[in-house]
Amino acid sequence: MDGVWAAGFWGLVGGSALVLGAGVAWVADLPRRLIAGVMAVGSGVLISAVAFDLMDEAYRGGGMWAAGGGFVGGALAYTAANVAVSRRGARHRKRSGQEGSPAQPSGGGGLAIAVGALLDGIPESVVIGVGLLAGGGPNAVTVAAVFLSNVPEGLSSAAGMKKAGRSATYVFGVWGGIALASALAAMFGYATMAGAPAEAVAAVTAVAAGAILAMLVDTMIPEATEATHDYSGLIAVVGFLSAFLLSKMGG
Repeated sequence: MDGVWAAGFWGLVGGSALVLGAGVAWVADLPRRLIAGVMAVGSGVLISAVAFDLMDEAYRGGGMWAAGGGFVGGALAYTAANVAVSRRGARHRKRSGQEGSPAQPSGGGGLAIAVGALLDGIPESVVIGVGLLAGGGPNAVTVAAVFLSNVPEGLSSAAGMKKAGRSATYVFGVWGGIALASALAAMFGYATMAGAPAEAVAAVTAVAAGAILAMLVDTMIPEATEATHDYSGLIAVVGFLSAFLLSKMGG
């Protein structure tokens, strides 16, 4: 039971970045390039986590078929769900700029953005929960990657909701609810995989890795590149290298 609560705590830590980002956006108007820079760093960190933590662990735990099949399956599932929410107004939910952004929620757009944020966060949170099964603390790289990927989403989407006339109660209720959902997803990942065969854990890890990589290419990287242009690759490399070194020092 202690492990379940620990998974919930660390899932909440990752999801709390949405609330943090929303709070900053509510009181300050940050430069677009700064938000995009955070997104580029987060992209690099997540790529490192997928490559050197999640997929490597999935391969060692379940072999090529479990890792490869889960990876492709996760990407397919995320892409299908992302297309659905994007067509309902959440295509630019991670957009770093506010002016003229399609991410301005109107009508059902705000709900679509919230659903899209939940879609992005579930695989990340499940990975946090599953990562605790081996005992010890959480994977620091994974938690940092999740946190950094959520900050700009909270920033940009909350700014759009504020401009659309949403109240503080509505905005922070939405993002607080998604942060709690992230905690529940981490607890679910831990509880359902505890005692499961290594191949099953490996497959779930690979599914989450595929969904995260698809999310990166579909949402975070294009939005980061749009604002930072020629520097987005360099910023992402810094994030990747930082996460890589952290994982090796921790190992």
